[in-house]
Amino acid sequence: MKTYVLAGGCFWCLDAVYRRLRGVTDVESGYTGGGYPNPDYYTVCSGTTGHAEAVKVTFDEAVIPAEVILDVFFATHDPTTLNRQGYDVGTQYRSAMFYLDDEQQREFTEAIDRAQEQWDDPIVTEVTRASTWYPAEEMHQDFYSRQPGNGYCQVIINPKLAKARKYYSQWLAA
Repeated sequence: MKTYVLAGGCFWCLDAVYRRLRGVTDVESGYTGGGYPNPDYYTVCSGTTGHAEAVKVTFDEAVIPAEVILDVFFATHDPTTLNRQGYDVGTQYRSAMFYLDDEQQREFTEAIDRAQEQWDDPIVTEVTRASTWYPAEEMHQDFYSRQPGNGYCQVIINPKLAKARKYYSQWLAA
């Protein structure tokens, strides 16, 4: 098993996409990248903690290649906008990849190079050594599956899921 820590705007979006991929064994929403101890949703949303909303994605490379996990990341958020994704604005919504070791740092850099071919503007995704991970509150775990009728889910997450289906259907769970 391998685990990546990725941030691409609101964690509900990445959580929803990754939970639907074959070979992904766990997704946990949380906060990382800042210096504020024991943050919660409200302090992170204030933009004062330095933390990003992120997901820890654990997957089986025998089922889904690491490159696919990373390519899905770049296909389902805009890595060219600094500190924002759509209406979500602030450093807590930055595009970031938090590496656990030198191998992951290399994998992340290679993924950015691959993804840049798909984007006209420069990718601004931050690549940083992973820091303390703080799991998000239970209400944020698997948010989309529990509240698919929520307006945010309908307007923001559904188009990301549609994009994942369009380009990565062979990797979707049945």
